Amino acid sequence: MKFGILTSGGDCAGLNAVIRSIGLYLLQNVKDVEIVGIPDGYGGLIRGESYPLKREDFEDILALGGTILRTSRQPFKKMTVAEEGGSRLSKMVANYKKMGLDCLFTLGGAGTHKTAALLSMEGCNVIGVPKTIDNDIYGTDVTFGFQTAVEVATEAFDRITTTARSHSRVMLVEIMGNKAGWLTLQTGIAAGAHMILIPEIPFSLDAVCNFVRARLDAGESCTMIAVAEGALLDYEAKFKKDQRAFIRTEQGETTVTRHLAEVITQTTGAEARYSVLGYLQRGGTPCAYDRLLCSRLGGYAARLAAQGRFGVTVASVGNKITFNALTEIAGKYKFVSPASEIVRFARSIGISFGDNA
Repeated sequence: MKFGILTSGGDCAGLNAVIRSIGLYLLQNVKDVEIVGIPDGYGGLIRGESYPLKREDFEDILALGGTILRTSRQPFKKMTVAEEGGSRLSKMVANYKKMGLDCLFTLGGAGTHKTAALLSMEGCNVIGVPKTIDNDIYGTDVTFGFQTAVEVATEAFDRITTTARSHSRVMLVEIMGNKAGWLTLQTGIAAGAHMILIPEIPFSLDAVCNFVRARLDAGESCTMIAVAEGALLDYEAKFKKDQRAFIRTEQGETTVTRHLAEVITQTTGAEARYSVLGYLQRGGTPCAYDRLLCSRLGGYAARLAAQGRFGVTVASVGNKITFNALTEIAGKYKFVSPASEIVRFARSIGISFGDNA
């Protein structure tokens, strides 16, 4: 049997650990197995590129960050658009057949899974593995790469906190998460943030400034605010993403974090600074939790392939590794519920979400 592996979308810690686990399981349990790597995600499949992966390729990559296969983003909305030589989807299907693949493993996030579902509906045998530091893929409790990102962001937040205390400042730390606030929420709680701003709970400028002012009046030396990159002002919630971006550009606002820091300083008189963690959260060695999760997810995906069960993506539910149909989870997101236990807990110990609640 011939198997292909690709990594698509944004990179994160643990991709190589999954590749390793898939490869080792197949080499150990499938006779006459052939494994090929497809470079640059769906880009490589569109171009019809692949190269053989041998046992030595899977050695010493468990703790290696990034992806040995490289990755790229291919917008889902362009997959079925007619181009010269056919759509990107039709090219991928043709190259899947030309490569003689019996199964394709797609390691990626929400967009990757939507494209994987398209490939499956076109007759390709596909198995997905859920990857994203945003932890927003529907149907799984956790995605690989998320816990490492929480660890990295928490350490960075801790370091910035020491500066905030030394200079008696308000410090805003921008954390990745455009649609979902899982990374900001868990990092904020773990690092002792006083306020957490996430996309699912639009915030009020007045509420934020009143919270900061109250801490100043109480003699607190600093205020730490965790801000998701996709955090929304209350009046922005009714607009779509492109509309919000247009309005912010027209108002001369680069990011919500920078704008908020300026407003806090002007309104409260406190010295407010901001720091954007950015790609720091994606890179580096996966933590032990992710290494174990990646190994289990990759091995289970390979087991499903050996059993001939395709059109699915693996998942972690409870403490069990299982799977979901691609058609049932593609295009769906897992968001933080404002009424969830973890949000209620955060509020119960005095953490504000900037919403006057």
